[in-house]
Amino acid sequence: MSIYAIGDIQGCYDDLLRLLNKINFDEGIDQLWFVGDLVNRGPKSLETLRFIKALGDAAITVLGNHDLHLLAVAYNASSVRAKDTIRPILEAEDKQELLDWLRHRPLFHYSDNFCLVHAGLPPQWDFATAKQMALKVESELRGDNYLKFFKSMYGNEPNYWNGKLKGIEELRFAVNCFTRMRFCDEQGRLDFKYSGKLGSQPKHLKPWFDLPNRKNSHLKIIFGHWSAIGYHYSHNSHAIDSGCLWGGQLTALKLDIKMERFSVDCEGYRTPNR
Repeated sequence: MSIYAIGDIQGCYDDLLRLLNKINFDEGIDQLWFVGDLVNRGPKSLETLRFIKALGDAAITVLGNHDLHLLAVAYNASSVRAKDTIRPILEAEDKQELLDWLRHRPLFHYSDNFCLVHAGLPPQWDFATAKQMALKVESELRGDNYLKFFKSMYGNEPNYWNGKLKGIEELRFAVNCFTRMRFCDEQGRLDFKYSGKLGSQPKHLKPWFDLPNRKNSHLKIIFGHWSAIGYHYSHNSHAIDSGCLWGGQLTALKLDIKMERFSVDCEGYRTPNR
């Protein structure tokens, strides 16, 4: 059995199939770990969602910010944006089945050797706290009050973990860490203004995985979300969103001792100016 972690697909279904062909994926033997953002901005979000759902136990995916956006739109907590490509899902006959499946995906997945998350973990969280916070958010997503949760999910505050957060503030901070974080200041405050290449940020900011005294630095973390840095390895953390949507690559990382990387070049469906 081989396990492959795959970067952000965002509806680039044809590129996904080419990548799976390249790694000779066998759904009867192998398993795929998706870093989230299965949908949106690319041309075939509906096909992507149906395909991964149909893989059953051969596929594990954590939720990304675009996946949560789809759910929020579907449940009238947000609106379709100009660049969104999720409308075919919202109009599909199997819409509710797909949305229910997506709503029950985790935010944080782990095995004995690796952790999977869409964006990152704040420096104040150890492994136990990350698990606990993921379970709290997942309980809201899967419970009876999910409609209320989606309406309160958005916002950039609070941006700092102090252990005293409660209720929706605690949940919102967790969602932002799991699905949106990139740069932080050295105290671990989340920054949402800068999202570019490493070194482009102001001097007081660092990528979350390079922060000093990070309590989760011993964990082997696989994450996506940050196409601007491409494939990147630092401090036990592998960034694997290599920008398929933008004409980069779609990457699969084999999770074993060698950590072999496989990629396919992508046509790209978005540019910064369109």
